[in-house]
Amino acid sequence: MAESLIIEQRGGFTLATIMARKATTIDRLEAAIGFAPPTVPAAKSVKQMTLIATGPGTWLAVGDGSDGTTAAALSLRLAGLASVVDQSSGYAIFRLSGSGARTLLQRGAPIDLHPSAFSPGSAAVTLIAHIGVVIWQEDQLPTYNVAIFRSLSASFGDWLRAAVAAL
Repeated sequence: MAESLIIEQRGGFTLATIMARKATTIDRLEAAIGFAPPTVPAAKSVKQMTLIATGPGTWLAVGDGSDGTTAAALSLRLAGLASVVDQSSGYAIFRLSGSGARTLLQRGAPIDLHPSAFSPGSAAVTLIAHIGVVIWQEDQLPTYNVAIFRSLSASFGDWLRAAVAAL
């Protein structure tokens, strides 16, 4: 039986980098954001926003495009606690879903994507075809999101086409 695979390029999202200031605690960030950000490589989604831990005290905040998820709104909520930089126009996000999504990503990402090691809420900063990516898994289907610098999206698309053809 052939594996199913759906590949889409997401649109209409907001994306910001959040970097906590040295004296900022997770409790203070939680109070400002409305939920505790992950402190290990992971993705946590609440309502219209997903926070992906990309390093110590650093997150990508991916929003659904609503006003509360913009970098400006996050800057106001996190004033004095963290630096917030709008990255919405700097990134492309690809969504890969279906039973073939894991197989496809395993052809390029040098990380363990087996369900026992990488499950819903898991995230990683890694490389695919020498392109820096942030990967996070949304659900059991599985559905993965892959964020890359927009200037490299055509190269990533080339890798996707070649990897799909090889399946």
